[in-house]
Amino acid sequence: MNKEIAKIFREMAELLDINGEKISQRLFAYKKAASYLENLQQDVGDIYREQGFKGLLVPRTIGEKNAKKIEEYILKGKIKEYEELKEETAIRQVVTHFFKSKGLGLQELKKSAKIRKIVYSRYTKPAKQLLDLAGGIEQAKTAIDKVATWANSRKLDYTIETVFKKWLELDRLKPKEVVKKPFYKGLPMVYNEQKKKWFVIKDGEWLEFADKENTIEWKIIE
Repeated sequence: MNKEIAKIFREMAELLDINGEKISQRLFAYKKAASYLENLQQDVGDIYREQGFKGLLVPRTIGEKNAKKIEEYILKGKIKEYEELKEETAIRQVVTHFFKSKGLGLQELKKSAKIRKIVYSRYTKPAKQLLDLAGGIEQAKTAIDKVATWANSRKLDYTIETVFKKWLELDRLKPKEVVKKPFYKGLPMVYNEQKKKWFVIKDGEWLEFADKENTIEWKIIE
């Protein structure tokens, strides 16, 4: 149970960050509580059963608010504020994930509040459409990842709208196969299965390879 609650606390900190939380102490409190729970040897549920609510309080680490959230999870199996936060930030989560797939992290998006607002407003509509189409946040993120992998392997640009266009063929989208071919000192090579030998091709002629195999260089052919 410790790791489950710790994961929720870390995700709450991330979601608040995505949502533009200005009180950094809230984020720090969630992360601090998460680290404590991850390293706690005794199950927090057992502590609660033995000591009650007071047993969840840890000076300078877990205060009353987060202790109440832990108690809520122990009793109900979920934290209402976390569920509400996920729903509230759904669109921003999708937009943030889209930029993450392009190698642009949240902190870079946050460098300029003005640019950040422009970014989210530009992608709000397609992100909402994707959420409706996918039926949930995780499904939308998975769809973005599939398109990103497919497009990046072909050095193609993509947008959230690309996911719509490729929706019906998502399961068929495959990354471009990486082909590696052998070379020796810049010259192409071939392996003769019948003779079980390597040959170097120079000026159209096959020359038997006489060096060690670790000198063969494998290059990716676009």
